[in-house]
Formats: sequence, C-alpha cells, structure tokens
Amino acid sequence: MTSIRKLLAPDLDAALSIINDAAQAYRGVIPADRWHEPYMPRDELEAEIANGVVFWVAEDDGLLSGVMGIQDKGAVDLVRHAYVAPTAQRKGVGTRLLRHVTSLTKKPLLIGTWADASWAIDFYLRNGFSLVPHTDKDGLLRKYWSIPERQVASSVVLADARWMDAL
Repeated sequence: MTSIRKLLAPDLDAALSIINDAAQAYRGVIPADRWHEPYMPRDELEAEIANGVVFWVAEDDGLLSGVMGIQDKGAVDLVRHAYVAPTAQRKGVGTRLLRHVTSLTKKPLLIGTWADASWAIDFYLRNGFSLVPHTDKDGLLRKYWSIPERQVASSVVLADARWMDAL
C-alpha cells in the first residue's frame, strides 16, 4: 500500500535517484542546452528545499516510488519537481502525490513544465488542470519561478480550477 509522507533528510539520495531516473524521459525532448547530467544534482535539491519547496514522497514497503514538491508563492502555490520512478509509473503514484499536494492548499495551484513534455502535460490535464493561455504563461513563469528566459520560452503553465475560475 502506498503511503504519502514528507521527505526526510535520509530520503535525499533515494529522491534524487527517482528524479534523475525519471528525468531521462526529457533527454532529446527538451532543448539540448537545458539538459544536463545529472538532471538535478544534490545541491540543487537542497537549494530548492532551502527556498521553501516542501517535498512529499510516495513510499511502498519502505521504498520510495515518487516525489513531488509544493511551494508557497504568496497568492498561489506551485507544484514543483514531480517525478515517479520509472518502474512505478502508470500505477497511480503520481496521481496520489498530486491529490495530496493539492489537498494541502486552498490557494490556486500552478504547474510549470516543458512544452514538449507531452506525457507530463497529459497527466496534469487528466487530473483536472488546464493549460494557461499562452498570453499569460510567460508572465506567470517570470513572476513565480526563477528560471532562465530559455526555459520560459520552452515551457507551459497549467492551473487548477481555482486559478482558471479567477481569470
């Protein structure tokens, strides 16, 4: 049975393994200048935690199978760094994590992902999120994320109903 709990310090290596293994799906899909090995080094994960990303993990029989963060940005919360171990994909782990982090907030929830990551976009659409109009996405990415312009140009933003209803 999958349980969801906060990421603990002893989980960092397992979480990084999940993130970097699952991120292999981006290789050759996202712009080549945005790909690097490892996709997320340990110091970057630690910096994200220091910047307020609260990570949650899915655990099955003592083994982590997924990781997803949520970050308070004032008027909105962001879903950050959502990854499921390749061996656990398509088994509901991502959906359980997304439902959990969604339940943690009453604020509108935004998600940024690569525009060419069709599998990620499809996952969020299946789970009730909508693509933010292209005319709004660049401003949102610049306001709520700290990413380079190249990534802004190559990304989309999805939002939950709370955000879409406020448009």
